[in-house]
Amino acid sequence: MASIVLVTSADWLADECRSALEGDHSLLRLRQGMDVLDAMANTKTHLVILDMQIGNMGGIATCLAIRQKEEIDELKPCAILLLLDRSADEFLAQQSGADLWLTKPIVAFHLARVVAELCPKLITTTKPTKTEQLPPKGTTTKRNNLR
Repeated sequence: MASIVLVTSADWLADECRSALEGDHSLLRLRQGMDVLDAMANTKTHLVILDMQIGNMGGIATCLAIRQKEEIDELKPCAILLLLDRSADEFLAQQSGADLWLTKPIVAFHLARVVAELCPKLITTTKPTKTEQLPPKGTTTKRNNLR
């Protein structure tokens, strides 16, 4: 069972993610990006799912903040999945250091499959390596040419 932090201010998106992931994984839902760093410092987190549009600190800014804290060893590394508003946001996701991204609307079954394939790798290694396999190309876009 992976520990997942979901950050979104949109209740409909939280419901969709909850229906896909709850039961198989431990899911903590936050509504503001600035709350993520404290939550990650206090709990072991395998995966952070960030909505692009989060109240006062969006998904890109939150992703950058997490990566900065990881670089100075204030947080343990974890995978980050960004939920994009449009495919044009893929460039931003790649530059922010996100490991995976999906474009909304999110299909619960698809999200569950992506997380199920990713989580065994997260629990054992905390972060996927270049040689590990993720969903087939075209279903998810990945950082560092993970295939």
